[in-house]
Formats: sequence, structure tokens, C-alpha cells
Amino acid sequence: MQTELSGTQRSSYCAEVTTDQIGQEVVLKGWAHHRRDHGGVLFIDLQDRSGPVQIVFDPDEFSKDAFEAATHIKLESVLAVKGKVRRRPEGTLNPNLKTGEIEVLLSEYEILSTAAALPFPIDEQFNANEDLRLKYRYLDLRRPEMQRNLMKRAQVARVMRRVLDANGFIEVETPCLTRSTPEGARDFLVPSRLVQGTFYALPQSPQLFKQLLMVSGLDRYYQIVRCFRDEDLRANRQPEFTQLDIEMSFPTPEELYKIMETMMAEIWRELLGIEIKTPFEQITYADAMMRYGSDKPDRRFGMEIKDLTAAVTAGGCEFKVFNDIVGEGATIRGICVPGGGEKYSNTQLKPGGELPAFAARHGAKGLAWFRVVEKDGALALDSSISKFFQPECQKRMIEAAGGKAGDLILIVADKPAVAAPALGQLRLKIANEMGMVPEGVYNFCWVTDFPLLEWSEEDKRWTSMHHPFTMPNPEDWDKLESDPGAVRSIAYDLALNGEEVGGGSIRIHRRDIQERVFRALGIGDEEARNKFGFLMDAFQYGAPPHGGIAFGLDRLMMIILGVGSIRDVIAFPKTQTGSCLMTQAPAAVDEAQLKELALKSLVRRES
Repeated sequence: MQTELSGTQRSSYCAEVTTDQIGQEVVLKGWAHHRRDHGGVLFIDLQDRSGPVQIVFDPDEFSKDAFEAATHIKLESVLAVKGKVRRRPEGTLNPNLKTGEIEVLLSEYEILSTAAALPFPIDEQFNANEDLRLKYRYLDLRRPEMQRNLMKRAQVARVMRRVLDANGFIEVETPCLTRSTPEGARDFLVPSRLVQGTFYALPQSPQLFKQLLMVSGLDRYYQIVRCFRDEDLRANRQPEFTQLDIEMSFPTPEELYKIMETMMAEIWRELLGIEIKTPFEQITYADAMMRYGSDKPDRRFGMEIKDLTAAVTAGGCEFKVFNDIVGEGATIRGICVPGGGEKYSNTQLKPGGELPAFAARHGAKGLAWFRVVEKDGALALDSSISKFFQPECQKRMIEAAGGKAGDLILIVADKPAVAAPALGQLRLKIANEMGMVPEGVYNFCWVTDFPLLEWSEEDKRWTSMHHPFTMPNPEDWDKLESDPGAVRSIAYDLALNGEEVGGGSIRIHRRDIQERVFRALGIGDEEARNKFGFLMDAFQYGAPPHGGIAFGLDRLMMIILGVGSIRDVIAFPKTQTGSCLMTQAPAAVDEAQLKELALKSLVRRES
């Protein structure tokens, strides 16, 4: 039916029609989402981003040809309609819809665009293959769930801006074309046509530019920025991602914590209706690794790691493996699994069984286990190796682990750097299997006092745990040359439910300290001058003490919305192999483009 509706302004979004408009005429535009034919009367759910409203095609309101054409409207075709709002007949109300009390009786309609056959149903309940969803992402994004995710994402960005604006921060854009600098991952390179043989790099973060903004005197900066890392992909990593980037001059960590906690509390209040308790607890990196085996601890449940070394070495242990490992300077650590004595069988616990195999995948050379049982009126350990531990030693081990009858104690004896992460991963696995992780609980904590450097076995050198511009703790400056591994940094991460949602630090603002850190990293004076000369020069002209933080917006949204994949909170994500199934990127370019850039591809492709 041809009308002039295409040029008529719509009255409102579909789901914003209310009972207050009963008897009024409205103009709506959207997609034909569902269709039902009841006794010659046609009902269609017209849907846009706000949700659906039921529109009614009554044959008495149209010519025979116009009504016949309406019965052939294909799902997901785009319609413009005009009609009167009326209350739904008794017995047809839908309490699950915002518009479930009303419908629109049409007097006119126009098909603005006819949809072809769909590759998959656009339905909340239909679980299409993800590759198919990504190939037709524009259709996948019509699903109410995906539209809600993106609208919530926009809402979070608004809250972030509101809180930061209220605290005197200024939004500043930094370049996307910059020079390649080592920040822990490979850069995406962009060849220059005008200066052939040279390259720009896409930024892994705006780190250097935001530090220069502090030198410029802007004092407080933020940006919701796109960043790029050419790294091996994992399930919840993307080659391009979004972060909230923040920097401020003259801060104390506590001042920064307070503003960030206010922002998080406001986000949780507005999006989830949940009051988050502030201030967040602070825990040192060393304590987090000791208690949870992770620098992003999940603290929604107990089962903390315990040090059993003293309990074992105080006497009564004849187990050679433990005695030898302690003699080599290693440690004995364990977790106590409440009720785990009955949950896990000998088959799962024996060498090569499910739990030892899992611990081995995370670096443990072995996993000892003991069930806590009652024996002769006292608690004792029961396992194939319990005979090597005298009763007094067993008692100390049970007390140190916090064990009760029916519990299971799991032990890794190794260097702390091995025992902690292995038990940390085991702790998470068991907690999920035993339903120990509560839903709807959000446990934030600041992890502080990170080591400045960590040793890379692959590269045989020290590397930055955060980045090369992190300020070493002044108490440890004298160790930068003599004992770099013992130097702590003024760095802090915000952990939430086992995820790192934000990371930052107080930055180096003195040239002499920055040069010493570069040397500790194996970056010579010439390389430092070549790659970071502009930053070092800036430090000579009155650089204020400064620091900041960055939040991964994609990961934060995944937690807020409770979805299983980071791709469900990004409009047009890449696959795990870094490709876009919709645009077929990355793709080869023609020889003329390469020639213009003075480049030649070494990869031969089939034509």
C-alpha cells in the first residue's frame, strides 16, 4: 500500500506507546518481527530498538488488495504505519511486554524495504552458530539482547564521563598514528606513503601522550579510546579494544582510588540497582599471591591458600618429597576443600587423575592429597601417603589448613612462583564445580605493591610487570642496579570477581629515574634516546608528579551484563583468529597499492 508515510515523522519509538495515548493517532516505523493471522485479522509485532508493539491489520480498514499485500509482508521487512492506539481486548493482554496492554489499529501502512529470506531467525531464544551470527552481524545486532548490551555500554560511558567531568577531568583525543614503542605486545604497523620505508604504529595505549598532557599542565585527562595490540589471540581478547584512559597530576594513590570507587559505585547503582560498598579493600600483590594464587583474586568465596611449611617441618614428617623440597628452599602450600573428601574420588585424585593433571597443566610437578577423617576421637589425615606423617604432624597440618572432618586438603610443594598459581587455578576450578561461587555478588579490591620487574625465561632479561614508565617505590631505588627483582613499584590494579578490570600506577616524572629503569630493562641509552627521546626531553621542562589508570571497557561490560563472551558486548568484534567474518578482513590488497607504498608481499596467494 503506497502512502506518504515514508516522509512523515514518527511519533515515537515502538515500545514507547503507552495507555495514555489510547484513542490517539500515532505514526511508527520499524521491523516486522513476528506475524500472526487470527480469523482473518493480521497481527504483526513492529519492533525497533525500544522493543515491540502489536499492530493490527483489520480487513475492514483496507481495500482488498491492500490487505492481501499485508498478509505477504516478510519478516524483518521495514514498515511505516499509521493508526489509533486502543486497549487490547480482555484476555489478550501480555504482562511480559511494556506495550502489553495496548495495540495500534492501522489505517495506513507502507513497506519501506522488503527483507530477503533470513539466514537465521532473529529471536531471543534462537541460539545461532556464532560464526553465522558474526557473518551477518547487522542482523544479529537486531536481537533485543544485543541491542540491550550496546545501549547499556553507551550508558556506562555516559556515567564515566559524568563522574570524571564532575571531578575536573578534561576529555582529550590523542593520535592513532604514532611511532612504534615497546609496551609488551607487538604493534600494528601502518606504512607511510609519503616517507617510504617508514611506518606508523597504532597505539597499544595513549600512555606516552597522556603523560605529555600532564607536562602540558592540563592536570586531569580522560579519554574513551580505541587501542590495538597485535598479539596471539585468546577467547576473550580482541586485537582492537576500548579502554577508559585516565591521568592526573599531583595524585596520591588514595586520591585516585576514591574517584575511581565513586565511578564504579555510580555505574553499579545506575545499571544494576546495586549499592557497592566503598572504600574497596586493598591487598598487596604478595598477599594476593599467597592467599589466592592470583594478582586478580576472586574473593567471593573462601578456600584460601595456606602455608603448611612450618606445620610440616616442625617434626614428625618422614615424607622424603616434602623434606627434600623444603631443603631446596621451596614451600609447602595447600587449600582445604570443604566437603571435598566425599566429592572427589580416589580415581580423580590419583597421579594422572583429573585434579593432579589439572595442577600439572598449571605448572605443578605433583599434587598431594589428604582426606580429613575422625580417628580415635581426633582428626587425622587419610591418604596413600598419610603413614609418613606422625599424628602430631597431621594435627598441625589440619590446623594450619583449617580442616574439618569430611574436608579434602590438596598440597603443592614447590617454589612459591609455581605453587601459588597452580593452587590458585585449582581453587577456581573446584569452587565452580562445587557451586561455591555466589551469584549477584561483586567483590572489588585494589591490588597494590606489584614488583616493578619480572624475569623472562624466554628472553633471559627483566621485563616490566606493568610498563616501563611505572615509578619504582622510592624505598627500593637503591636496588635498581643491585637487585632489580626486589624492587617494588607504585602500581595498582582493580580486581573484580577474578578479573582485572583496571590497572594503573604513579608514573616516573624524573629523567634520571627513567634512565635507570630503562637500563634495568636492557634498553640502552641510544635505544632509549631513539624511541623515547621526546618523553625524556619533556621531563626537563617541569614535569609534575603524575599517575593514572585504564579500565578495559569491553571486559567491564562483560562482567556487568553477565555474558560469557567479550564479543557479545562489542558491536563488530573479530573472531578468535582476528578476522571479521562480515567484511572478510584482513584481506589482500592489489599490487598497485603495495607499489605505491614501496612494499612487496612475500606471501603467494591463489588467484
